[in-house]
Amino acid sequence: MNEQIQLIASRIKELREISSLSVESFANEMNIEPNLFRTYESGNTDIPISFLIKVAHQFKLELSSLLRGDEPKLHVYSVVRKGKGLNVNRRKQYKYESLASNFIHKKSEPFIVTVDFDQANSALEFNSHPGQEFNYVLEGTLMIHVDGHEIVLHEGDSIYFDSGCQHSMKAMNNQSAKFLAVII
Repeated sequence: MNEQIQLIASRIKELREISSLSVESFANEMNIEPNLFRTYESGNTDIPISFLIKVAHQFKLELSSLLRGDEPKLHVYSVVRKGKGLNVNRRKQYKYESLASNFIHKKSEPFIVTVDFDQANSALEFNSHPGQEFNYVLEGTLMIHVDGHEIVLHEGDSIYFDSGCQHSMKAMNNQSAKFLAVII
């Protein structure tokens, strides 16, 4: 499995152990099955960004601390040049580029997300996480499922939703889609 995933998994395990939490009690706090948590903590499987956000909030950390292993330092402003954000490429279908990974005490997590078109994989992967989310389509066409609703967004369209509701995204029209995602 990806070295980045293994490093993130070891940080999660270390945080849990420092806090004297058992796998079962921490999994319960994160609202997932202990066996699923064990697979995340092993570093042998992908860890959804929504789960990483919950872990960061639980331990009162910046998401970038969990992803990179160091603390953000900037507090007045942070510039990220085109294509130079922190890549969080852990899942085959989604590629995340963090746009504020080095800014401390963020009130939101902005990402550029690329969803690859995958004709063979028609199954949607749903997730949910605390807070709200804003998505603005930069390129392509994106089908978003939110709480049983199916919405198709084209370039220039946006959506704001309760990210605690089950949601999933899928690129359409035989091409990848790229969007700005702000998780609040």
